[in-house]
Amino acid sequence: MSFISPLFLWYFMPAVLLAVLVCPRSWRNGIIAIASLLFYAIGAGAFTLLLLACMVVNFLAGMALEPNDWDTRPGRKRGLIIGVIAVDVGVLVIWKYAGFATQQIAAFAHLLGGDFPITHLALPIGISFYTFHHISYVVDIYRGERRALRNPVSFATYISMFPQLVAGPIVRYREIADQLPQHRSHRLDDIAAGFPRFALGLCKKTIIADTLAPMVDACFATPSNEMTFGVAWLGAVGYTLQLFFDFSGYSDMAIGLGRMLGFRLPENFARPYSSITITEFWRRWHMSLSRWFRDYVYIPLGGNRNGVGKTYRNLCIVFVLTGFWHGANWTYLVWGLYHGALLIIERAFGHDQNPAGQYARVARRALTLVLVVFGWVIFKSADLPHALAMIGHMLLPDFSGLTDVVDAALTNQRLVFLLAALVVVFLPAHPVTGPMLESSRSRQANGLRIGVMTAGLLYAAILIANGTFSPFLYYQF
Repeated sequence: MSFISPLFLWYFMPAVLLAVLVCPRSWRNGIIAIASLLFYAIGAGAFTLLLLACMVVNFLAGMALEPNDWDTRPGRKRGLIIGVIAVDVGVLVIWKYAGFATQQIAAFAHLLGGDFPITHLALPIGISFYTFHHISYVVDIYRGERRALRNPVSFATYISMFPQLVAGPIVRYREIADQLPQHRSHRLDDIAAGFPRFALGLCKKTIIADTLAPMVDACFATPSNEMTFGVAWLGAVGYTLQLFFDFSGYSDMAIGLGRMLGFRLPENFARPYSSITITEFWRRWHMSLSRWFRDYVYIPLGGNRNGVGKTYRNLCIVFVLTGFWHGANWTYLVWGLYHGALLIIERAFGHDQNPAGQYARVARRALTLVLVVFGWVIFKSADLPHALAMIGHMLLPDFSGLTDVVDAALTNQRLVFLLAALVVVFLPAHPVTGPMLESSRSRQANGLRIGVMTAGLLYAAILIANGTFSPFLYYQF
C-alpha cells in the first residue's frame, strides 16, 4: 500500500488516526502494530511471514543480550551478536543479491563454455530498511546503550511502524526507545503538528516528482546512439530534482505520519543540493542512512582514528556497502565507489571544509552540484555503458537539440514545474522550509502558508483521484 493511493489516504490513514485518537493511550502501540502488519501484508503478501520470522529472531536475541550471567562469559555474548547479525545480513543477501550473484557466475561460466542456473527471487518490499532496524536494535542492546524490549507489541511497533517500514527514515533503536512507552497526552496537538508535514510531502511527490517522471524516463530511455547534449543534461537535471522531491517527499510524509501517531522520527534531508562539498552533501542527503553506516560500520572499523590509510579504507568499505545497499547492480556499486573516491580526494587535499570567501563558496557549491548530478546519472542508468555514454554527451556540447520522443515528453506543464523545482531547490533561501510552511507569529506568513498548502493539497487530491501517480522511487530498494 502506498502513501499516495486512495486506499491509504481515504480509508487506512483516517481509520488508524481515529483509533489512536479515541482509544485509551495503552492501546496505541497495539493499534499501530496491527495496522502496520496489515499495511505491509496488503503490499507484500506472503513476505509478511519473512518479516515476522526476522522479528521473532531479533526480539529473542535482544532479551538474551541483556546484562545477565552471560556477562561472565563475554565470548558467548559476542558469539550471539555475531550470529544474529549474520542471520539478518544473510536474509538480506539471499533475497536481494542471490539473483545478481548467480547472473555473474552464469556469465563467467558461459565464457568457459559451461552453464550455471540463475536464481530468480522476488524482492521483499522494505527488506533493506527493516534489516537495518533489526541490526540497530540488537547492537544498541549489546553495547548497553538501551535496554531490550520485553513487550513484543512495543518491539513490533518499532520494527513494523508503517510510516517508516517500507522506505525509511532508518530509525536507530536509541532514537525511539524512549518514545515507545505509551504516555502520550497531547494527541490532537500531535495530529495538528504532523499533518502539515505529511501534506508537504504529498505535494512534493504528486505535483513535482510525478510530473517530471515521464520526461526523465524518456531521456534515460534514449539509446546511446541517439543521445544528445540537450537530452543528457535534461535527463540528468530532471532526475536530480525528481529523486529529491520523491524521496524527501516520502520522508516528509513518514515524519508527519509518525508525529500524528505520537512519534518523532529523525530528519532525513537538510537542503542537500546547497552543499559546498561532497562531505557536506552526505551530511545532508539521506541522513538516517549516513548515520546508520557511521555508527554501525565506519566507527567500529576504526573511523578516522588509526591513520590516513585506514581512514580511506574505511570510507571505501562504507561506500561500497552504501552502493550495494541500494540494489544488486554494478551501477550502484560504481556510484558508491564514485562518492567514496570523491570523499577521499576532498580529505587528501583538504577540501572537505567549507571555503571562507563568498565567491569560493559559490564556485565550490556549483562544482559539488555538478559532481552529484554526474553521480545520479550512474545511479539511474540501467547499465554502465549507458551511464558512460550519457555522461560523455554531457561533457561534449552539440547543437542537435532534443529527440522527438523527449521533445514530446517535455510538455509546457513539465517545463514550468522543472523551472519551479530548480528555483525551490537552488535559491539561497529555501521556500519550502521557510516561513511560508513553518509556524510563524506573523499572520501574513501563516495566511500564505495555509493558502499555499490548501491549493497544493487540492491539486494533489485531483491528481490522485485521476490515478496520475507512481510508486515512490525508494520502494525498489
